[in-house]
Amino acid sequence: MEQRNALEVRVELWDEGDLGLLRQLNSPEMTVHFGGPETEEKILARHKRYYEIAQNGTGKMFKILLLPHLEVVGSVGYWNQTWKEESVYEIGWSVLPEFQGRGIATEATAKAIASIHSEKKKHKFIHAFPKTSNPASNAICRKLGFSYIGECDFEYPIGTVIRCNDWRLSVGENDNRFGLS
Repeated sequence: MEQRNALEVRVELWDEGDLGLLRQLNSPEMTVHFGGPETEEKILARHKRYYEIAQNGTGKMFKILLLPHLEVVGSVGYWNQTWKEESVYEIGWSVLPEFQGRGIATEATAKAIASIHSEKKKHKFIHAFPKTSNPASNAICRKLGFSYIGECDFEYPIGTVIRCNDWRLSVGENDNRFGLS
């Protein structure tokens, strides 16, 4: 696996006790690229989806833990999505402001991709849709070997259209980058 100068992280499945993290990730600062904070009702519904997604077999949501103290610093996950009439995995991540810029999101996203690779392959591609004005998330896609497809309009959250970059990674591509060769 490629050596990186990042802190060591672990990802663990999202569970019912992670509502506080989701509330932290729902701050105005954290949602600037997603159309702003959601209501408490929407946060509660999202939290339920996050901890049920693995049980439903439609993806996995993880909390990101920073070692050695297992400090919870963000989330990463993937889920089934239909994009341009094709079934794909969509992947997304979010790291709390005080931990950004240290390679944590890149490492955690690599671990989520490794989780996809370890499963029975349901889809051929993984897509990420960072907002065009989010240079950090677009850089993560480049670092992890995603191919740039182009700009697109993307609805997130539902009812809010944002201008994004479409990045794609073939499932099985660059397996050695994720410790799976």
